[in-house]
Amino acid sequence: MSGAASQTPGHDAAIPEFKQVLGHPKPLWMLFMSEFWERFAFYGMRWALTLYIVAQFFGGDASGEAYAGRTYGAFLALVYATAIFGGYVADRVIGYQRSILVGAVVMAAGLFMITIPNQQIFLLGLAVAIVGNGLFKPNISSMIGKLYAPDDSRRDRGFTLFYMGINAGALVAPILTGWLASQVFGTPMEQNYRVVFIATGIGMLISLVWFYFGRSQLKGIGAPPADRNPGKAMTAVIIGVLVSIPIVYFLMAKVGGVGLAWLLGALFVGLCVMLVGAGMKTDKVGLHRVLAMLILFVFNVLFWMFFEQAGSSFNFLAQNLVDRDLFGPGGFVFPTGWFQSVNPVAIVIFAPIITAIWAFTSKKGFEPSIPRKFGLGLIGNALGFAVLMYALTNLVDVEANTIPFWPLVLCYVLQTLGELCLSPIGLSMVTKLAPLRMVGFAMGGWFLSVAIGNNLSGLLAGEMSGEEGLTVASALQGFSFSFWLLLGAGILLFLIAPLVNRLMHGVK
Repeated sequence: MSGAASQTPGHDAAIPEFKQVLGHPKPLWMLFMSEFWERFAFYGMRWALTLYIVAQFFGGDASGEAYAGRTYGAFLALVYATAIFGGYVADRVIGYQRSILVGAVVMAAGLFMITIPNQQIFLLGLAVAIVGNGLFKPNISSMIGKLYAPDDSRRDRGFTLFYMGINAGALVAPILTGWLASQVFGTPMEQNYRVVFIATGIGMLISLVWFYFGRSQLKGIGAPPADRNPGKAMTAVIIGVLVSIPIVYFLMAKVGGVGLAWLLGALFVGLCVMLVGAGMKTDKVGLHRVLAMLILFVFNVLFWMFFEQAGSSFNFLAQNLVDRDLFGPGGFVFPTGWFQSVNPVAIVIFAPIITAIWAFTSKKGFEPSIPRKFGLGLIGNALGFAVLMYALTNLVDVEANTIPFWPLVLCYVLQTLGELCLSPIGLSMVTKLAPLRMVGFAMGGWFLSVAIGNNLSGLLAGEMSGEEGLTVASALQGFSFSFWLLLGAGILLFLIAPLVNRLMHGVK
């Protein structure tokens, strides 16, 4: 039980005695509320990003969709790639708490910068937000794992509850910011999108304040390493942030998606070597667990490559190829941004159900293993694309060149079920399998695998849009490719699950 002080593998010190709230350590709820507001900021700007690029910098012309998709993919990739450095900074330099605070300040600054209608300042603002998120995102997730002993049966459920809580922010953000984009002052859309970005900056400031005043609940978890001079360490991190921003800007604005794919691939190989080296310094079991973790990282790349079509090709599909007029001509037109709330709504609805299923199957002795949960996630993602394939083949209104409203909604729901089988389980898996004192670094590796998938998602979206924008034919071709690759990967993972389980040596 996490309430009992115990020395556990993967923790630097004994777990403090925490007050339990709803069956979990009290700091869990503070952390997910901090993440709630960070996710409000992130998802509030995420849905509008590609649409704003096309509206502001291409005058609304569909020829800008490919550039917007690639920029979106590069942005998301770098958001998650910088997490590897944020995890290292937290592990070795300033601790988790200070990393989160610095990250929140920097990210908020970036969100306010992107409201300036200049393309270079916009890209620089994205770079600032990327660096801030890299310090924030992996470390708040890592701290959840430090609230529980590795053998605490509530750990996976705690991560799933955390996942449900933070997605409440992702639910509210598109609804509120989507309304702002469509209603504020009746002004042009590019101006409305800038109001959206201001709202997300405010949300990030709320996250900062919430964590700052709530961190005393952690009772020293995430404090700076004892062997570091706090002043010198913080100065070094601030200098590192200032140096990192122009580098990230260059990677996003100049290198492009293809070059970034090679760079991220090389970075992933380097991370694998470091983690394997850390595993070899432990024992055979530690090495095997690292290898199991890295195998699952590869499948994670595939999941996010296709899941993150949500902010690019799915966005253009919703805006241009979906009939959003729910009650006929002149009726209510469903805002494009509101589609982005389907995923978090489904998470809030289904996360408790999935949690209950895992608890029930665990009690009965037939809970799916971690690899098989990953396989279910990939197959759920594939089924979402199967629905869109059916709609684009059989349900196209030839006169309007649109598909009905419901297939895209159902696609999001099916993908969400897949996400719940994979993403929170993956976060928990890292905290169980990572070597001692490398949990934050390994969590950065998890987000690096997400980064590679996100960058590939942008390249795929750019290919689907081409020079003329997304069409029914190009969407059908791209979504069919997505379905078959995801389905094949899910089946393969089910087949090799026994091998991966042996490498995990009893980790459930």
